[in-house]
Amino acid sequence: MADESWRLPSSVQQLAASIQEPPRQYLLREQEPLGGNLAGTEMPEPIPTIDLGLLSASNDAEEAAKLRSALQTWGFFKVSNHGMETSLMDSVMNASRDFFRLPLKEKRKYSNIIGGKHFQMEGYGTDQVKTQDQRLDWSDRLHLKVEPEDERNLAHWPIHPKSFRDDLHEYTSKSKRIKDDILRAVAKLLELDEDCLVNQFSNRALTYARFNYYPPCPRPDLVLGIKPHSDVYALTVLLMDKDVAGLQFLRDGTWYNVPSASNYTLLINVGVTMEIMTNGIFKGPVHRVVTNSEKERMSVAVFYGLDPEREIGPIAQMLTEDQPARYREMKVKDFLVAHLEHFSRGERVVDSLRI
Repeated sequence: MADESWRLPSSVQQLAASIQEPPRQYLLREQEPLGGNLAGTEMPEPIPTIDLGLLSASNDAEEAAKLRSALQTWGFFKVSNHGMETSLMDSVMNASRDFFRLPLKEKRKYSNIIGGKHFQMEGYGTDQVKTQDQRLDWSDRLHLKVEPEDERNLAHWPIHPKSFRDDLHEYTSKSKRIKDDILRAVAKLLELDEDCLVNQFSNRALTYARFNYYPPCPRPDLVLGIKPHSDVYALTVLLMDKDVAGLQFLRDGTWYNVPSASNYTLLINVGVTMEIMTNGIFKGPVHRVVTNSEKERMSVAVFYGLDPEREIGPIAQMLTEDQPARYREMKVKDFLVAHLEHFSRGERVVDSLRI
């Protein structure tokens, strides 16, 4: 029987503690189209910050204009006045840090490898390895389904630290309100009914939380924490590490560094599901994560997607004779499977749906 141990890469955290040079499967390759200078470039202007309270309560024209500009220029923005307590964000990051500092044996109780050989999306580990020559990312993650709530697999929700489950439930509940406020604001920008986008997310819509851990890497000039990609879901709410930077966004062929902040920050970015729903008006930006030679880095992403049993396509109200559909329709669950194939190759699945 052929050796397929390459499908089951080691914990990167464990690997980082035991080697001086990264194995070759982690090294950036010359032919990668979106490789480029990993040092990145400083952003030409501060990250747009949207006052969500002001935007939601009064439909403030200035905040709405800032939101439109951010979506069209970058595809991401920070939010302030969002109602999420700093103490809760701190608790979630501390719980994440405590989990990744558990012994490997304890973390493997929540493994995303079933029976020692079958990969599943949920659980602790690394992303799926599809081919033997796939370049691997310098990161571990804990990936959990949050909604629908009756589909939560609590066997993958850590019980250590003790606060983990309660913190995640509270955090994602408040994050959902932020998501809905943003969707209503975007609908107004598109001159749609205020709840048009919110109503696209039924009670069977998917929500995932992903806890990302990036260990120090001895060759940050050659190794990426996460390869270039666009998020597959509609919106991402990202709780950023307040001490260590690493996120980069691609615009007009240049990689720009997202700086760290002195306080915990929520960064929102559009995914390709939203790109399709808005018929390409707002695009899911390509981004990646670089590594650091001295410091670990963490982040917590909450992804908001659609019901996997429905069709994904441009919203009917967005289409006219002069603006026909730019993307073909596809069942959401098939779209997500296709995304995994494209992600492993560093490609955007949405490009395969263009008409």
